[in-house]
Amino acid sequence: MTDSVKSKVSSEEWQTRVDLAACYRAVAMYGWDDLIFTHISARVPGPDHHFLINPYGLMFDEVTASSLVKVDLHGNKVMESEYDINPAGFTIHSAVHEARDDAKCVLHLHTAEGVAVSILEEGLQPYSQQSLFPLASLSYHAYEGVALNPDEKARLVRDLGDTQFMILRNHGLLTCADNIPDAFLFMFIMQRACEIQLKAQATGKPLIPIHSAILDGIRTQADQVTRQAGGSLAWPGIKRRVERRFPGYDK
Repeated sequence: MTDSVKSKVSSEEWQTRVDLAACYRAVAMYGWDDLIFTHISARVPGPDHHFLINPYGLMFDEVTASSLVKVDLHGNKVMESEYDINPAGFTIHSAVHEARDDAKCVLHLHTAEGVAVSILEEGLQPYSQQSLFPLASLSYHAYEGVALNPDEKARLVRDLGDTQFMILRNHGLLTCADNIPDAFLFMFIMQRACEIQLKAQATGKPLIPIHSAILDGIRTQADQVTRQAGGSLAWPGIKRRVERRFPGYDK
């Protein structure tokens, strides 16, 4: 199957497939997956608005470059595949991809810590250095039930605006970026910020927030902060760890 798919796509698409499969495996490696649920999508390089997303029914540590499903903005398969996709998952992803040309990769997770922070009325707070990066470009979207309603797409896009980080209330976390490494690193940072906040709050002791002047300074430089996060620098090491833990993702 690998040779068949690789021979049918451009070298640029194959590289995107390899990186996206590595991203799925990395999410599994860190224990952020939710069985077969949640998704990471990436735009296929080229003039067509085609996207790659996980085959519905495979665990994240089973996703390979050749098993990723290529679809259009409406979720229709544009390349033969034995797999289907999750329509609820692609409702969210297609909305972001359609509205944001810079959102080449969209990563959405249901981690326990991310969902817990999404339930807190105060949401993510500036309690750690890690929190400053998402807070520099963070939006929220109210929960509307399982994401099957196409009408929700307009509201999600409105709430996302031009941010790179989103907390979906009562639901989970979302990041988007113009490449797969940055989208992953953004999620790593936001997930870590959620973990730290919950651990600190669990002590029941008074907490020291970062001064608002520091946060305001970060927000005024949001583009520079997020664009210089260094996802591409960390990515080769992440892929090496993935290969050691889950060999075969690039097949």
